[in-house]
Amino acid sequence: MNSNAEKQNLGSVSLTQNPQQVTKAPNYAENFITLQTTSALPEKSSFTRLDDSSSRSLKKSSEVDIDIESDVGVSKPDPVLRRLSRHFSHHNSSSARPSFTPFSEIPGLQSHISQDGCIDWDGPDDLSNPMNMALWRKWTMTIILSMIAFCITFASSIFSTGLVSVADQFDVSREVSTLGISLFILGFGMGPLVWGPFSELYGRKLPIFFGFFVFCILQIPIAVAQNLETVMLIRFLGGVFGAAPLACISGALADVFDSVDRSVALVSFTATVFIGPAAGPIVGSFITASYLGWRWTAWVTAIVSFFFWAVGLFIVPETYAPIILQRQAKRLRHETKIWSIHSKMDEQHVTPRSMATKFLSRPIVMLVEEPILLLVTIYLATVYGILYLFFEAFPVAFGEVRGWKPTISSLPFIALSLGIVLGGMGATWTAKVHFRAKVESGTMTPEDRLPAMIVGGLLMPVGLFWFAWTSNPHIIWVPQVMSTTVIGAGIMLIFIQGITYIVDVYLIFSNSAVAANTMMRGIAASAFPLFATQMYHRLGVAWASSFLAFLTLALVPVPVGFYIYGARIRAMSKFPASGQSVR
Repeated sequence: MNSNAEKQNLGSVSLTQNPQQVTKAPNYAENFITLQTTSALPEKSSFTRLDDSSSRSLKKSSEVDIDIESDVGVSKPDPVLRRLSRHFSHHNSSSARPSFTPFSEIPGLQSHISQDGCIDWDGPDDLSNPMNMALWRKWTMTIILSMIAFCITFASSIFSTGLVSVADQFDVSREVSTLGISLFILGFGMGPLVWGPFSELYGRKLPIFFGFFVFCILQIPIAVAQNLETVMLIRFLGGVFGAAPLACISGALADVFDSVDRSVALVSFTATVFIGPAAGPIVGSFITASYLGWRWTAWVTAIVSFFFWAVGLFIVPETYAPIILQRQAKRLRHETKIWSIHSKMDEQHVTPRSMATKFLSRPIVMLVEEPILLLVTIYLATVYGILYLFFEAFPVAFGEVRGWKPTISSLPFIALSLGIVLGGMGATWTAKVHFRAKVESGTMTPEDRLPAMIVGGLLMPVGLFWFAWTSNPHIIWVPQVMSTTVIGAGIMLIFIQGITYIVDVYLIFSNSAVAANTMMRGIAASAFPLFATQMYHRLGVAWASSFLAFLTLALVPVPVGFYIYGARIRAMSKFPASGQSVR
């Protein structure tokens, strides 16, 4: 039968969107496809609507075909679209509804579309799946994202070197100028509550690079501000927008790495998050002491940040699987004119209320009701606060007590950074050797993260006591500086293992758990610098540092207790993700 005869004997079906029928959408194939036929279908059927293009030529037939020329607008239809005409057929001339051939049986169409039109990966080796990205590209992306995180955390502390200059220029006390650090860190804590839902709706790349771009722009007003209010406001906003990459990068790394390699990538990312604050005072002290002055700390931050923003914009791809599949579904709908093709994300009905519940109320509820989250968050917030307290403590310990110049008194941060690197190497070794064997045997549990955290918990008070009782100016400076390496290693082990423990415990609720943790860490880190100088002046370096050592020593039972009783506590959790093994 030639094509003309075929068209004379076949009805006409057009794939169009029917807005009147998309009120309840449990089945996309029924709600998005409108059939236009003649005698084979009832004239006033609930799923039949005649439009102008089909009503001009009603045919008498029990067969159903796709009117490709009418809907696509071409005289010679695409072969794939012609084969799609077999997707709809009638069992007999009296059939009232068409039967649906599975998408996987349609030649030329992707086999990863389910019968109801929901798109998924085309097998485990689908190259569009970010998990199958080339290894070199994954690590290039990791390095770029880590450098973006470095720029942001670098900006959080570089301002500390200009506190005296800022106080003198705007005629305020040093404590008031310290608000420039505290407000920035407070923005860190508040930002994830905004950027968390943003990343789930629009993917990873948009919030990372939008937030980072605004962060870069906000460095300029700081450099040219003529009053303290402007400086403080912009510092807070810089923290809020700078939190966007920090809130989304860990998710982007989780999108492309498996459970073992993800630990290594997260260690690299976390190391830069902590090395950034340690590097800020080193660079900033030399800039502030030079003819450039404190304003150039903002200019330097802006220049370096704009560079990595531009590089990352072209190198880092979108990694969030639901967004990638949604975009593929949209492309296929327009290419095939089959409007039933969709992704799982298209099936979700997201409202502002549901997002507010997930990212605002749920973190607070979890923080109050979950003992694991509450105690680990208190531990990490304390450690994070002590890190930022050092930006005020080091100038006292090495500048005032030992009489070093500001540029020289910032150099012990190099030893602190070395400790952070060593701690990261220890965490990497643990992930590669210990965790890999556990994962392969299927016996990995969240509590397996805690031994390394306990080691870090012991290293930190040891380092603080060491720092305290070698601070006497009559004792050579070497042991006191070496102690900061031990402190840095302890901070890194506590933080990276604590965060991964929270993620492993709460699994699908980990976004809310980490958001609660980030908020509390931001509050603690913004508060600690405000009383650091007064504490070190009144108690002295030895007893002030000893107080911090006793504080961290009192928190060591937290990971020890969860290592012993964690499984029982998880079993009683109100959140269903608790109590499951990590596979």
